[in-house]
Amino acid sequence: MATRLLLIADTHVPRRARALPDAVLAAADQADLIVHAGDWVTADVLDELERHGEVLGVWGNNDGDDLRRRLPQVARRSIEGVRFAVVHETGAAAGREQRMDLAYPDDDVLVFGHSHIPWDTTTPGGLRLLNPGSPTDRRRQPHKTFLTLTVDAGELRDVDLVVV
Repeated sequence: MATRLLLIADTHVPRRARALPDAVLAAADQADLIVHAGDWVTADVLDELERHGEVLGVWGNNDGDDLRRRLPQVARRSIEGVRFAVVHETGAAAGREQRMDLAYPDDDVLVFGHSHIPWDTTTPGGLRLLNPGSPTDRRRQPHKTFLTLTVDAGELRDVDLVVV
């Protein structure tokens, strides 16, 4: 049975946006699991997403004690035989693949945030690195973004970067 995921990070509500974009909420309603890689800023965003579906999330560097009490720094979940890890920050882009191979040797996919830069690469060790960007703060990117994907029979399918 296929599992549909919504990947988001760096929502920064209410600092960068007053609310989550409608496109994010619509994608949340279509997902079987919502994955958030930190920098929620307010627990209200977590509460809102939980009303739309199951959430797997971590806290980020802009998240306070309320979110840190509710969320781990690193989250893990096996989905359809694919081992996912979620973390907010992975450090500089230079050398990321090698560092993450060492840091996450037992995982198949690492979802991360922090940079607001969409990222989709596979490390030399075979770890898939996914950063959905930000749906509320594009920073130096051309667009605000999030990712959707399907996990089916041990494989990632239909990995789509969605422009908000």
